Amino acid sequence: MDIALTPQFVSGKANEIAGATMVDWPGRPGTRVSPFSSHQIIERELMMQEEYSEMLNDFSGFMLRKYVPRAFSNLKGTSMLNLIPTVVTNTSILAPFSSQEAQDTFQKLAQIGAENEKAAAATAKYSNLLADMGFPPMMTGISEAPYDILGDYFRGTMGIFEDMTDPDMEDYVEHACYMFAEQQIQSLQYFRFADMPVKRVFFPLHKAMDGFMSDSQYERFYWKPLKKIILALIDMNVTPYIYTEGPYHTRLHHLTDVPIGKVFYHFEDVDMAEAKRILGNTAAICGNLSISRMEFGKKEDIAEDVKRLLDVCAPGGGYLFDFNGSLENCKPENLEIMFETLDKYGKY
Repeated sequence: MDIALTPQFVSGKANEIAGATMVDWPGRPGTRVSPFSSHQIIERELMMQEEYSEMLNDFSGFMLRKYVPRAFSNLKGTSMLNLIPTVVTNTSILAPFSSQEAQDTFQKLAQIGAENEKAAAATAKYSNLLADMGFPPMMTGISEAPYDILGDYFRGTMGIFEDMTDPDMEDYVEHACYMFAEQQIQSLQYFRFADMPVKRVFFPLHKAMDGFMSDSQYERFYWKPLKKIILALIDMNVTPYIYTEGPYHTRLHHLTDVPIGKVFYHFEDVDMAEAKRILGNTAAICGNLSISRMEFGKKEDIAEDVKRLLDVCAPGGGYLFDFNGSLENCKPENLEIMFETLDKYGKY
């Protein structure tokens, strides 16, 4: 069966209005990104180490007053939204919402909402079109490992490394990761009620590859909070789609710690024979066809790579053919030989 990666259009105009500081994209005024490239992430340290307690004790307040103005340079009006109940006999408690800076931000938020609605409508249009053509969506939800949320959007890669290796900070990291796990579980509760063609949630794993942390750190900070979300989704009859990034040779044994037949794992850089041996009785696996070879390699090599993956991974079932990353450019003849080889050998 063929499936389609669910198109997910994001509004560049909405990001432009907000003054997004964490992403650059083709078409943005002043961009350095090629028109032939996807968007580029600009990692920033948006929470200081000394702000863990504030973030953990008053998450919504921290997000409004500190995070949003730092992440979106045109939305600084949220920085003064502080409600202090003293004598609440009139509307004076709402004064922070009436400032000119807050009102300007509210107007921008309305514009951002309108632009995001256009993007959502385009996503729905093309998702339905693909479904009508016989290509059901691959996933109907997205989440992240809690450690990645903390590292990607709050502390940055170097900041969270510093925290994780500081005995005075490691408990804060763990606490934050479990808080984000609970938040993700709550945000995914719609799967209990929504009527969907498939129920799968995509997890791109950003900061857990070999060498990023020790095995014990991976277990404590990365895997256990992530597994909490995975098990909650399985309880909702949802399939977690775990998309590992980078080399993952030393992490495979952790991935067996899930209910049998309820999860599938995508791999970029791993020995697929070893992944099949370790995970074959637990979960489905996919991925590993090199996108760089699709762009620069010879078609004979592509045919051999496809056949090798099928020979190693297909026996006994449980393999979904896929690239090792997101294919953006490739030689047409390489794509043609890939499909020809799949058609010839990719049948159970």
